[in-house]
Amino acid sequence: MATISPVPFLQFIDANGAPLAGGKLYTYVAGTTTPLATYTTYAGTVSNANPVILDSAGRASVWLGVGSYKFVLKDSTDVLVYTTDNIVNAGIGTMQPAVVATQGQTVFTVLPYTMGGSAIVARNGLVQEYNVDYTETNSTTITFATGLSAGDRVTVRSI
Repeated sequence: MATISPVPFLQFIDANGAPLAGGKLYTYVAGTTTPLATYTTYAGTVSNANPVILDSAGRASVWLGVGSYKFVLKDSTDVLVYTTDNIVNAGIGTMQPAVVATQGQTVFTVLPYTMGGSAIVARNGLVQEYNVDYTETNSTTITFATGLSAGDRVTVRSI
């Protein structure tokens, strides 16, 4: 099973802060130019193309497999934007499938996890702060302080 890269949806921007539409993310074994697969979902059963082509908002779903990665990011015309090495798949915990919100939804039922802020909760890939952005009702219920927008994605990683 693959685990997620630092956030559920990676979004890349150019030097001016605009989305890197059509950008290309090449993934390699850390310290090399040997391609290393990433995956389209947490299940790790379908590999992304390498390079991963970013959508019009500069986003991609990139889940990491076992090992350490080197990312090489280029724009749509193959001009190097940056390289970063030794991205480690920490392999901590279990990532649950995303729950898609309805307009104004605040309460989410998730798979059981250990309560007390020991889970990583993300909204559209942005980690939320325990007892600020969300609270825990029980080991399967998360309540957000404000209603979410229709289509927002909530993910939980049990640690």
